[in-house]
Amino acid sequence: MTSLMIRGVTKSFGATEVLGGVDLHVPAERLTAVLGPSGCGKTTLLRLIAGFDDPDGGSIAFGDEIVFGAGRSVPPQRRRVGYVPQEGALFPHLTVSDNITFGLPKRARRDRHRVPELLELVGLDVRVVDRYPHQLSGGQQQRVALARALAPEPSVVLLDEPFSSLDAGLREATGRAVASALRATSATAVLVTHDQAEALSLADQVAVMRAGRLVQLAAPATIYGSPLDAGVARFVGDAVLLPGEVRAGRAHCALGTFEVRTSEFDGPADVLIRPEQIHLHHNGSGVAARVDEVSFYGHDASVRLVLLPDGPQVTARITGESTLPEPGARVGLVVSGDALAYPA
Repeated sequence: MTSLMIRGVTKSFGATEVLGGVDLHVPAERLTAVLGPSGCGKTTLLRLIAGFDDPDGGSIAFGDEIVFGAGRSVPPQRRRVGYVPQEGALFPHLTVSDNITFGLPKRARRDRHRVPELLELVGLDVRVVDRYPHQLSGGQQQRVALARALAPEPSVVLLDEPFSSLDAGLREATGRAVASALRATSATAVLVTHDQAEALSLADQVAVMRAGRLVQLAAPATIYGSPLDAGVARFVGDAVLLPGEVRAGRAHCALGTFEVRTSEFDGPADVLIRPEQIHLHHNGSGVAARVDEVSFYGHDASVRLVLLPDGPQVTARITGESTLPEPGARVGLVVSGDALAYPA
């Protein structure tokens, strides 16, 4: 497999700028998630990598080969890209075996060992080999689509929100299977998604996009633990952002005073605290708050609270085994750990 290098890529449709100078390095044999809200340009970026459209400017290279730039544009069929669209897009009149081998040379299609190997790789029983797409579940169809993309041994595998149509449980299992298959083949892969949990749990690095620009590229733990700005913090996981002030490396806000990570400024600030840092105490210790609403998810629960007497609303995350407070109850809030702060 090969690395992917994108430099200064721009794209507009009419007067609407979709990509405004994107730089992205995807290391060889790694899975990179491009994360962002709908309309931020992430699917357009994927189409430019695949060669379905040409950028207005910039360059795209697979390893040492420039596939776009310097007056050169390699057509998609010569880029050796594996593409997995949102719905899998399997041919309904072809069996699983014929779908997987569709893009291979005739000699490779006759290789009887190739299809079972690919099915095993994506976590499917070989008995599905003669089934048609309508006889498969949504998750099975997406795994077949991945097997088809991997069959010609592509330079880069591109996945465009491939799990968006699946239910929550199937989505997680399919995502793990797909990521495992990509790593087993040492694939260089780009996964486009708007699902923060999906990006953080599956990728080796996450590229956060906003309004056509890449705003942060880092490992998942860094993206969540040290978001570049308040916008990234809000988008990647739940965030409690409170107005406050930073003085001498400490942040002061309605929830108390905290050490600040990597703070290089003093003055008005937006103070970031994650909901899992906020602990509820029923003995009155901590900052007084009133429970406004409780959402139970089984493994955990989100508790929305209003700081008393008339402070801002915050959200705490507690384990599902905890005793859930009733709406209207008064509790004390204690924050563990340090905080991040951004100039207001």
